Amino acid sequence: MANRFRGGVHPDDSKSTSTHVISRLEPAENLILSLSQHIGAPSRPEVSVGDRVLKYELIASPGGFVSMALHAPTSGTVRAIEPSPHPSGRFITAIIIEPDGLDEAIDLTDRADPELTGGPEAWKAIIRDSGIVGMGGAAFPTHVKLSPPEDKPIDLIVANGVECEPYLTADHRLMLESPDEILGGLLLAMEIVGAKKAVVGIEANKPDAAEVMSRSDLPEGVSVQVLPVMYPQGAEKQLIQALTGREVPTGGLPMDVGVVVQNVGTLAAINQAVRAGRPMIERVMTLGGPLPRGPGNYLVWIGTPLSHVVEQSGGLTGPAARLINGGPMMGQALAGLDSPVTKGTSGLLAFGPGDLRPLKQRACIRCGSCVKVCPASLLPHTLGNMVEFQLFDQLREFNINDCIECGSCAYVCPADRNMVQFIRQGKGELLAMAGK
Repeated sequence: MANRFRGGVHPDDSKSTSTHVISRLEPAENLILSLSQHIGAPSRPEVSVGDRVLKYELIASPGGFVSMALHAPTSGTVRAIEPSPHPSGRFITAIIIEPDGLDEAIDLTDRADPELTGGPEAWKAIIRDSGIVGMGGAAFPTHVKLSPPEDKPIDLIVANGVECEPYLTADHRLMLESPDEILGGLLLAMEIVGAKKAVVGIEANKPDAAEVMSRSDLPEGVSVQVLPVMYPQGAEKQLIQALTGREVPTGGLPMDVGVVVQNVGTLAAINQAVRAGRPMIERVMTLGGPLPRGPGNYLVWIGTPLSHVVEQSGGLTGPAARLINGGPMMGQALAGLDSPVTKGTSGLLAFGPGDLRPLKQRACIRCGSCVKVCPASLLPHTLGNMVEFQLFDQLREFNINDCIECGSCAYVCPADRNMVQFIRQGKGELLAMAGK
């Protein structure tokens, strides 16, 4: 019987329109490979304008310990290294490659360990050199996550197949179509951190995926647990509590309770990197929402413009009033479709004017609805009011940094308060104050 994390909400999952078999799109004319594909320092270019590159070739190296390598998704010519649109809304330096259609690749033989003879440290180095990041949205460098300090022993790996955001179904399809890849990566992660047990967490609205992953020949120590549907169950701390009953302390990390969480897509990428030597050059993403003519799941090269994804899948049925990178609860609103697919792009959603409820923010009425649903046991209304009235020096006392920005508070607020925006602003103000 699964435990319950505190709070949470029940938005309509709206997943039925996009649960199609994963398909591949035709290549774009240009690939925009941002040097900021991850949390941490930007990557450093290893190529120059005019260079011809081959598929899988390293084009940017890590800019620090918390940083990632970047590889060419196909063969082609480097046309520019310049600031380019990014899903964050900023212009960030990117390597722009014009594919030549030949898809010529470098030899990956020396990068792979198909017989798994290298051992945990060698596998971790392969993961690092392959540029793998968390594919659930956070894009945290995977090799760093698999390197807990010696005083933080890990006894459990959690494979996150919850995918609780409405509309998104990429992880669902991956579990149906590539269970061996996921389980292979899970076993490698267990070996790397020394965990004896692992559990695959899947919500009850994906019974077919739970059935596929609950195969009779599951490796020793690996189990599958089906969880009741509740948002934001896919968040690390909430998933750990739901699966194990362990509570990550305030300001702490999953490693503080002996757990490492990895998204199922990340685990599949780990398996491909170690066994076949393949760096992370592509990912599965969901195209969803009411507007796309071809909603579904697509395997796309990193750097593919979002406009190309929409065009190749059939376009939109009308003008978009809202475009979202990721899911509707925690995703980022986009100004347009000029930015590219990054390693953290789990989905692209498009909504028309009639699909959105008009919002009119009003003063907090202190109803307490946001407190009831907050999964981090915070006082969202208090934090929002503090930011609105610029009482920034009090925010840390109320544990603002424990907020996971899930949007549950804004979802239930009868006053249409922009709670997540307030909290993001508050976190930014604290960072600015700390830097003075």
